Order: sequence, then C-alpha cells, then structure tokens
Amino acid sequence: MSLFRRDFLKWMTHGAVGTAAATVLSPGAHAHAAPLPEEGASSVFDVKRYGATGDGKTIDTNAINRAILAAASSGGGTVRFPAGTYASYSIHLKSHVALYLETGATILAADTPEGGGTSYYDLPEPKTAWDAYQDYGHNHWHNSLLWGEDLEDIAILGPGLIWGKGLTRSEKPSQIPGMGNKAIALKNCRNVLLRDFSILKGGWFGILATGVDNLTIDNLKIDTDRDGMDLDCCRNVRVSNCSVNSPWDDGICPKSSFALGYARATENVTITNCYVTGAYQLGTMLDGTWKRWPADSKMTSPTGRIKCGTESNGGFKNITISNCVFDGCRGFALESVDGALLEDITFTGVTMRDCANVPLYLRLGRRMRGPAGVPVGTLRRIIISNVVSYNSLATFGGAGLIWGLTDHPIEDVKIHDIYMEHRGGGTAEAATRVFEEKDTDYPEPYRVGSVPASGFYVRNVNNIEFTNVELAWTQPDARPAIGLHNVHGADFFRIKTPKLASAPVFSLQDVEDFAVASSRNVVDTRLASVPSKTL
Repeated sequence: MSLFRRDFLKWMTHGAVGTAAATVLSPGAHAHAAPLPEEGASSVFDVKRYGATGDGKTIDTNAINRAILAAASSGGGTVRFPAGTYASYSIHLKSHVALYLETGATILAADTPEGGGTSYYDLPEPKTAWDAYQDYGHNHWHNSLLWGEDLEDIAILGPGLIWGKGLTRSEKPSQIPGMGNKAIALKNCRNVLLRDFSILKGGWFGILATGVDNLTIDNLKIDTDRDGMDLDCCRNVRVSNCSVNSPWDDGICPKSSFALGYARATENVTITNCYVTGAYQLGTMLDGTWKRWPADSKMTSPTGRIKCGTESNGGFKNITISNCVFDGCRGFALESVDGALLEDITFTGVTMRDCANVPLYLRLGRRMRGPAGVPVGTLRRIIISNVVSYNSLATFGGAGLIWGLTDHPIEDVKIHDIYMEHRGGGTAEAATRVFEEKDTDYPEPYRVGSVPASGFYVRNVNNIEFTNVELAWTQPDARPAIGLHNVHGADFFRIKTPKLASAPVFSLQDVEDFAVASSRNVVDTRLASVPSKTL
C-alpha cells in the first residue's frame, strides 16, 4: 500500500495525520467528517507552496494545477487550500488526489474577459455524432471550473466554498470562447467522494457526474442558478444530508442520457436526508438570510426539485429516495420519454410544502430523443409511501398526475399512507376537460394545463393501488377527487376526501377491474368493466 493510501485511509477513518491534526467541521457537518490534514505531512501539498496567492485577484490556475500534478506524480495525496480566495480557470483533477478546502478557503471561478479567449476555461470537447440526443451541456465536461475524466480515487472535501462567480448559466457558452459553465464536471470516473463544502452559483450545473461509479455526495450546500447536481449514467451513488436551493432548475436530478455515446442506466442510487427548494433568492440559503422571492417577482414557479429524467436513454433502476424535504419547489417527478426503463423506485418518508405544481408526477412518453429504432420505454414497480404535502398549487392538477401511453401503460404502482392538501379552486369546466395525449411533448405538468381531477388523475395505467390516502383542499374544488382513464386493475382502500365535497369521489372512463372499500363518501364497490361512471 502506498504512503498516500495509508495516510489517506488514516485521515478518512481514524483521525489525525501526525500529532497536530484537529477535527474541523463545517456547520451541520457530521462527527465523522474528515479532520484537517497536518501541514508538512508527506502526502499533503499546500497550493501556496506552489505559487498560489489566494488574494482573490491573481489568477492561481497554474499554481493549483502544479500542486495537483505534484500530488499525482508522487503516487497521490491531499492538495490543501488554506484560508483565502483562489481565483482560477479550469482546474484538472487527477487520480488518487483529494482537494481539501479549509474553513475560509474559496475556489473562485474567475471572470472571462469580454470577447472571450482561448487561454481561460478549457474549451469544450469537439462535437460528436450523438450531440443532438441531449442538451449541449451534457455533451461537454472540459469547459468547467473543476473537471476530471477517466479518474479513480478522487475527492473534494472540507468546509470551504466553490464560488462560480465567473461561470455562465447559459446552455451554449461555446459562443464565447474560453467561457465555463459548470462548477464540477466528472466523466467516466470511479470511487469519488464529495463532502462538506458549499457551492455558490454553480453555472449550468453545480455538479455534473456522467458515467461515475461508486459516487458519494455528502453534506453539501448548493445555492445555485441552474441545476444543483445531475447524476447521469452513474452507478452505486449515495447522496445524503445535502441542501440545494436551485430556483431556476432542478435540485437533485438523476438522468440517463446518451452523452457517453451509448445507453447506460443510472442505477443503485440512494438519495436521503436532503432538502430541496427553489423558494429563496440566490445566495440567501448560504448566507443565512433566507430571503424568499417577492410577490411581484417573475419567480412564479420555482423548480428546485428531485427528478429522474428528462434525459432518459439508458434507464433508471433500483433507486430509493427517503427522508427528504421539498420546500417551495416543483414536486417529485419520474419521467421516461426517450426509451428508458424506469423501474424499481421507492419514494418514502417525504414532506412537501408549497409545491408550485403537481407534487407527484409520473410520466411515460415517446419524445424519443436518441438513436432511431429504440423502443418505447417502461415505467413500472413504483412505491410512494409516507408522504405529506401541504399547500400545493392546484392549477395543473391536484395531488398527483400518473400518465402513461395508450399502448405502453405505466405498470405496478403502489401509493399508501399519504396526506395531500392543496389550494383547491378547480372549476366545473376543468372537471369535464379532455386534453390530448401529447406523447412527444417535453414532460412537464404545466404543459398539460388543468387536469379533470382534484386529487389524482391516473391515465393509461395497469395495476395501481391506493391505501390510506387522505385528500384535502383549502378552497372548494368542483372536480372529482380521483379520475381514472384507461386504467386496468385499480384498488382503493381507506380513501378520505372532504365530507362536504360537491363533486364525485371517482370519475371512471374505460376502467376494468376496479374496487374501492372502507372509504369516506363512497360505498364499497367492485366493477369488472366500466365505459363511463362516477361514484
């Protein structure tokens, strides 16, 4: 075992390297967080010893990359950033090297001069034959503040800050040569640890991980202007104890694009003990002022959620999301629209407040942005349980929209032990609305408009079960509580709806094998086949 490996394992598990290493924890960090490496240890490389100034003005790119290269050349080690602000362009990560950001240390994405240039952020990779299958940013990693490709055993640690001040949130920064648009980008890496630091204004992606296996992301705080973290084509991923404020885009977003040039599933993923929101102005989560968007702002539908999709070529398998908090953002979304398998997913122990659209959204579509000849995907074996949602906006539906294709239904969904309350206000006109299938559209509830149900609207689904579900709204709603359209196999047990609701509990259209029992405001009923009926 190399000297680096021995020291690194001591550092990560048992405490001090040498005699003077005291544990340094960020606010809210865990007792097991990594202690500060001792200055002068043989595997620690201080960026200031390689010429970095940390004055926030001098460009320290070359000094930082020299320190990383020295650590890698010696067999591995820890590159240490003492307190200071290190203005930099592209930093090149290396195998067996950890970056440690001390308290008070900031890696600052430097501004790109007006007009651009080729000596600033690394240029994006050349175009490929599959670029059109996903958004521009998913095809490029090098035009980033910190990036690594084909690496192993790497880490970014410590209570410091990565500030993407000079990054653009633009989708296509290639129009300005030398512009960067990602804080951290990783491609085809393994054994990666990201822990304890914060990201402010991360560009288009705070973290873009593509084809990364054995990825651990723990105790990060991300306050950003687009996606917080995208986990694309990754396997064996653990995301825990993270807080993400991302008003303009998704907070934590597993994807499975074609960016690697082949379809690769995102699988074996756990997301737990995380907080996602879009309710706060940029930077105010990190600075502790927690400033909400004013009522007269343009921020009417903040994103900030957890979503699987939209890029969905390779599939999503074996994913669990638990003990998370949604606050002032869009709801949880599962979306398979590019031929992906989306299966074996659990969503449990979640609280949601002030959702800006449907709290639960499951969509199987056929956008099919990918190689020709790929069959339509699947969405099946989903369990949603122990969920509380309060004060969601009912404009685009009620509690949930579960929507498959007429020839490719969603299958095997269980929803139990949930309480969903929204603002109500649905009209009699909305109750009779018939909307198009929109098979090839981008999958977002607002593109549908108001759906004809105040609780759940379920369309093109086989085998769905609801147990111990309570639906409520603060204003009267004229739509049926639950609408079923082209559903085969639907069981409802202990469903509670408001006692004084003026609309039916169920609206059934083209439904087979339906049963409801022990539910408020509706008698026990079993129906083998129903062309059209209300209960």
